[in-house]
Amino acid sequence: MSRYAVSLAVVAMLSWGVWTVIANEATRTIDPELAMILSYSAAVAVAVGYVSVLNDPVSLERTGVVLALAAGVFAGIGAVAFYMGLNSGRAGIVTTVSAMYFIVAVVLAAIFLGESLAPTDLLGIAFAILAVVLLAS
Repeated sequence: MSRYAVSLAVVAMLSWGVWTVIANEATRTIDPELAMILSYSAAVAVAVGYVSVLNDPVSLERTGVVLALAAGVFAGIGAVAFYMGLNSGRAGIVTTVSAMYFIVAVVLAAIFLGESLAPTDLLGIAFAILAVVLLAS
C-alpha cells in the first residue's frame, strides 16, 4: 500500500476520532437526531466543496450511482445507530464497538470481492473482537 493511502487513512482516523468526541458533546446539548443531521449536513458541504475544487468531470454511470446511494443508506443507518448509542451509552464503548465495522468489511470483501484473508488477518480480527469484549465489560 502506498504511503499516500496510509497518510489519508491516518487523516480519516484522526478526523473521525475528533468527530466522535465533538458528536458526543453535541448530544449533551441538543437531540441526537438534530446533532446527526447537522453533522452530516456539514459533511456533505465539505464533500461538495472538495469535488467542486477538483475541477474533474463527475461520472454518473448507473451502477456506480446505485451503489453509492446504497452505501449512503447503510451509512445513514449506521449514523442513526451511532448517535443514538452516544446519547444512551458511553462514548468510549459505542465508538469502540462501532469502529469494528472493519471486521464486517473484511469478511464481505473476502466473500464478495474475492480478497484473501491471511492467518495474520484472522488473528488481527480475533484480537479486535477480544478488545471489544474487554472494553465493553
